[in-house]
Amino acid sequence: MSIPADTGAIDLPVSSKGAFRALRHLNFRLLFLANAISNVGSWAQRIAQDWLVLELTHQSAQDLGIVTALQFLPTLFLSTYAGLLADRFSKRILVIYTNLGAGLTSGLLGWLIITGQVQLWHVYVLAFVLGIFTAIDAPIRQAFNSEVVGAADLGSAISLNSANFNMGRLIGPAVSGFLIQAFGTGPSFMINAVSYLGLIFALMGMRKSQLFVTPPVAKGSQIREAFWYIMGRPNLLWLMAAVFVTATFGLNFQIFTALMATKEFHKQAGDFGILGTALAIGTLSGALISARLERYRQPRNIMFTMAVFGAALSFLSFAPSYLAFALLLPLCGVLALLALISANSYVQTHTDASLRGRVMGIYLLIFMGGTPVGSTLLGIYAQHAGIRPTMLLCGLVTVVAPLIFVVLLNRHRNRA
Repeated sequence: MSIPADTGAIDLPVSSKGAFRALRHLNFRLLFLANAISNVGSWAQRIAQDWLVLELTHQSAQDLGIVTALQFLPTLFLSTYAGLLADRFSKRILVIYTNLGAGLTSGLLGWLIITGQVQLWHVYVLAFVLGIFTAIDAPIRQAFNSEVVGAADLGSAISLNSANFNMGRLIGPAVSGFLIQAFGTGPSFMINAVSYLGLIFALMGMRKSQLFVTPPVAKGSQIREAFWYIMGRPNLLWLMAAVFVTATFGLNFQIFTALMATKEFHKQAGDFGILGTALAIGTLSGALISARLERYRQPRNIMFTMAVFGAALSFLSFAPSYLAFALLLPLCGVLALLALISANSYVQTHTDASLRGRVMGIYLLIFMGGTPVGSTLLGIYAQHAGIRPTMLLCGLVTVVAPLIFVVLLNRHRNRA
């Protein structure tokens, strides 16, 4: 659709019209600010949940892996269906409901902790419930990006949203770590619950006339159309396969940092939170750098970056001290975000608008769907073999698999 006369767009400095051009849109600025608050709350809760599990189970790697798995398990069953919902109904309204549900879930667990009633099974159940809302929300929110800024500014919006997410990752873990030391884990959950309200109000306050709304698809449209669409495009197929391996084996930093902090370096909650912040310095830097590298977003470049990330993760497993581990974490964060933001942006910008919701549902199934199995197996392996061998194994898998997919993609291109 064409932009109405009163668009709410602003003139940015010339230097900002590339990487930061999505900020010209009023609705995006509104959503960006609300997300900044919500992301801090979300990361504060992630740290608190990991620490709560370790407290309740006397530092059990296996239980930490199970809780992580339960939180991501709904993705296996719901993300593709959520993508279909995104193509059929108002994405803005759907995201309001998913955030309302997630906020109530966080608030309930926070209340159980503060009142001294929390048990491990509460964490299991509520992590699973939160996972349901997250699984529905993620593909809808991804597809909603294009309605907020339009196709022309979509790449900028994806990079800026990722930078926003990782700014929360920079602040949230450190805040949560010190809150845990002072007051326990409960306040982190309550802060996250309240943070959802700002996001809901921002979504409700958007100017509908300035949204680039995609017409809903016909009622008979099916998820399998998106599967066949991906299967017919090797550039998407092999890139998404590389994303699956990288996310399943390489992006287990919740487990890696928690167990390295407690079992290897014998640190407390504040030190654990600092590791989250150290990682966030890298991921935020990666997101900001990625915003300026849109022209390099091609499958082969992206998969090579994934392989380099795997090598960095392998090297990280040999860190001799807490300080060395903390100093090396940002490098892993930079490489992971450079690869994954580029992959996300490439998939969205190379997919037909009528299929974008369903394709992103499949993408997020691939991105997060391996986590329930992967985190459980890694938790069990770490319990018996130790966290360092586990990290090394994950890093080596993340090196080899993307390089194999590059070869397969090149062979297809040579035959074409």
